[in-house]
Amino acid sequence: MTWVPGAEGSPFGVHNLPYGVFRQSPQGPARIGVRVGDALLDLHGAESAGLVLAGGALQAETLNPFLALGRPQWSAVRTRITELLTDAAHRAATEPLLRDLSDIEMVMPFAVGDYVDFYSSEEHASNVGRIFRPDEPPLLPNWKHLPIGYHGRGGTVVVSGTPVIRPHGQRATPDGPVFGPSTRLDIEAEVGFVVGVPSTLGEPIPTDRFADHVFGVVLVNDWSARDLQAWEYRPLGPFLAKSFATSVSPWVVPLDALADAWLPAPEQDPPVLPYLRDIPHLGLDLRLEVDWNGTVVSRPPFAGMYWTPAQQLAHLTVNGAAVRTGDLFASGTISGPRRDETGSFLELTWGGGEPVALGDGAKRTFLEDGDTVTISATAPGPDGVTVGLGIVRGTIVPGSAPLR
Repeated sequence: MTWVPGAEGSPFGVHNLPYGVFRQSPQGPARIGVRVGDALLDLHGAESAGLVLAGGALQAETLNPFLALGRPQWSAVRTRITELLTDAAHRAATEPLLRDLSDIEMVMPFAVGDYVDFYSSEEHASNVGRIFRPDEPPLLPNWKHLPIGYHGRGGTVVVSGTPVIRPHGQRATPDGPVFGPSTRLDIEAEVGFVVGVPSTLGEPIPTDRFADHVFGVVLVNDWSARDLQAWEYRPLGPFLAKSFATSVSPWVVPLDALADAWLPAPEQDPPVLPYLRDIPHLGLDLRLEVDWNGTVVSRPPFAGMYWTPAQQLAHLTVNGAAVRTGDLFASGTISGPRRDETGSFLELTWGGGEPVALGDGAKRTFLEDGDTVTISATAPGPDGVTVGLGIVRGTIVPGSAPLR
């Protein structure tokens, strides 16, 4: 039981304790905090007062120094924060460090090193194959043998609430390529994994070391310009169609908070190569919801993802590539077998041919300027409670005029 008013029974109770970075004023310094209910505990202040010990890492302006400390320190700090928020003996010292969420601004919680995006939903990959390559098999021959992915741009990963500027680029027309603003702007509802402990160049991370390196989870919207993508993606894959913006939620939910959300992942056939075998073969029971201008249009289920987070990290490093503190790798679009479980509007509207009716009467295929998309998610927690992952939200704004 927590003494924090309103936090008991909240998806953000002491069973969760997601980390974030906030400002108390627009020009104020960034400070690390942890959410409890609808409040935030100022961990900068808590460590300064000697209430929590993390070697000064909680007094930084990003989570990176804390992420680098590793699982023993993560667990020790989590245990201590739980004590502060549940033991009435600590209330007098701790309560002055609580901040109402309505009084603060959440900012980017960690400095992103590298960003890698995977393609791990069989339903999504099959749907995209049918839409983009209707005369070919929906899955390419390699898809069930390795987690397909691409390297994105860490510099364009932004925190929820940051406006998304409509990208410009080339797209194909019957008369040849033209340059201009994307007319088929889309979303991709995903889950991202934040690396804490770095690895050594040349030393792969096996599947059973996933939790030694990954600190926690964020929600991801990997905005995608489908018209740019269709023209550029062969032979090397996505480039300008995805590099303009990727939004993440402001809360990093620790893996410790998701201990009750693991469940058997889908069976993999054919069997994977030895370096990809994860025993037990587990995925996460995360339940997403996609809201388009106030209308819920989809509920993608993460539990059905074909490739697991541990397999993604193992494949990412099997060639000897190192990960660094703050690296982000995302799951790829999450889609289930039903149309109302798809994680992109490309699938939801089947290539733009079947418009979606929103609650205000408008019909949409792809995103128009002024549209707002909000992705939220929950997971099962201990004793039947819910773990909240927060939201990732973005509003589309016009881009700059085409180059001359």
